[in-house]
Amino acid sequence: MIKTWYQLNEIAQAVLKAAEATDVQETLQRIATASRELVKCRYAALGIPDGEGGLRYFMTSGLSDEHIKQIPHLPKGHGLIGEIMRQRDAIVLDDMEDDPRATGFPHNHPDMTSFLGVPIVLGHQMFGMIYLCDRDDGEPFDAEDRTLIETLAGYAALTIANAEVNEQQQQLKLLEQRESIGMELHDGVIQSLYGLGMQVDLMRQKDCVTGEELDTIVDSLNDTIEEIRRYILHLRSHNKSRYTIREQIKNIKKRLFVPDRIDVQIDAPDVPPPFPSTVFESIGLIINEALSNAIRHAEATEIYIRTLEKDGQFIVIVKDNGIGFEPGRTSGNGTNGLGLRNMQHRARLYGGHVDVQSSPGGGTSIHVMIPIQA
Repeated sequence: MIKTWYQLNEIAQAVLKAAEATDVQETLQRIATASRELVKCRYAALGIPDGEGGLRYFMTSGLSDEHIKQIPHLPKGHGLIGEIMRQRDAIVLDDMEDDPRATGFPHNHPDMTSFLGVPIVLGHQMFGMIYLCDRDDGEPFDAEDRTLIETLAGYAALTIANAEVNEQQQQLKLLEQRESIGMELHDGVIQSLYGLGMQVDLMRQKDCVTGEELDTIVDSLNDTIEEIRRYILHLRSHNKSRYTIREQIKNIKKRLFVPDRIDVQIDAPDVPPPFPSTVFESIGLIINEALSNAIRHAEATEIYIRTLEKDGQFIVIVKDNGIGFEPGRTSGNGTNGLGLRNMQHRARLYGGHVDVQSSPGGGTSIHVMIPIQA
């Protein structure tokens, strides 16, 4: 049993220190070091199973960096390590040479005699194992050592579980950020590049290209480069609110290449939007996506963009007279794919939604509705 308040305090301090680590590996390293210091031994290690009989992490304490570099590989989860993983119970040995399970040590592994191995278990889940070798005083590990490490392992299980949850949350947040960046690139930069590509293709078909046409391409390319730079630097323009609704839609149209065969009509008031700039920026990306799809895929000759305020809602309508499609199926104008998901996602961020109406041969109408109080 644990005999002193001092020992309990040491365990508590070790767990608190481990919990302050910034990632899983640092948490494991601190627990391994605390284990070695708690029972005063030469070597300690902490392993985390990979679920396939091996180890995902293996942190050591008591070995120099130079010695670690000389060991060709981490333990494979065989021998005593594998036995602890299988039986989920402590193993105490006075001399490992006397136990046939003490196998699988890699080349240049330090010589070790006594051994104490304890599983880190919480409920039915095994989080890892703590291994200790060779007490400083040369004596074998005793029942008190085992109790100390088993107590530490119990608290360590909670600490490791919390560290793994935090790491998973960080990974999820990173994935969400990547998805958000991908959406913005798809809705903005990629559409702009597509428009530039269409302009270049048309120029290739001409016998002579004017300087004015080349200037237009260069200006559009510079605008796109500036947009990419803002993404890289995580900077967003703060002056968009100085544009009216109509001006912002005209800027979207200008950024996309509209062939001469398509007539784009804009019915929007020349007043500032009823939202903060960040909200209307997202609405602008929805309009950009809808207009781009109509230009690229709908085979339309007319596209009509209208905005209005009604019943506390800001409504955007993007309608074309193109080939249409069957709702619920992958559309010929790209509306049911990534583009629609992006539009819906952006609208829902502000409590709104996107409604798509279409039929084969009957064109497509996209309605975006965002609560003004958002």
